[in-house]
Amino acid sequence: MSKILSEKFYAEMKKLEPRYPSKVALLLPALHMAQEETGWLSPEVLEEIGVYIGIHPAQVREVASFYTMYNLKPVGKYHLKVCTNVACCLRGAEKLVEHCEKKWGITCGETTKDKKFTLMEEECLGACGTAPAMMLNDDYYENLNVKELDRILDGLK
Repeated sequence: MSKILSEKFYAEMKKLEPRYPSKVALLLPALHMAQEETGWLSPEVLEEIGVYIGIHPAQVREVASFYTMYNLKPVGKYHLKVCTNVACCLRGAEKLVEHCEKKWGITCGETTKDKKFTLMEEECLGACGTAPAMMLNDDYYENLNVKELDRILDGLK
């Protein structure tokens, strides 16, 4: 098996190893670092992580598929996750999703043809008091409406 992950990845994992009780405990940090490096977690990357940690790739996939922060398929340059839980929906989250779908000609879970935007629904972003909320890559936005959403999106390059 040829390696996909860089020497930097492996060096960082070696630095982290003493901080954890076992190599298996490195799984979440390894997934984060691998996704940061490759943009998403391909089956080959999951297998490589499993080999490094010493667990079956299916176990790696089980963990990666449980958390919505891990991308198991390629995403666009800008990854929008709109919270559609009760508080956000009551305050207009569905309008935000519909607006993006119309604007880009995609549905939730899809990426635009130019690979610029991926639109996802998120179960909860923990911002019920400032709903509706959205994550744009690693940044949080709250108290959104369509006008504010367009302002944010129009400012992207």
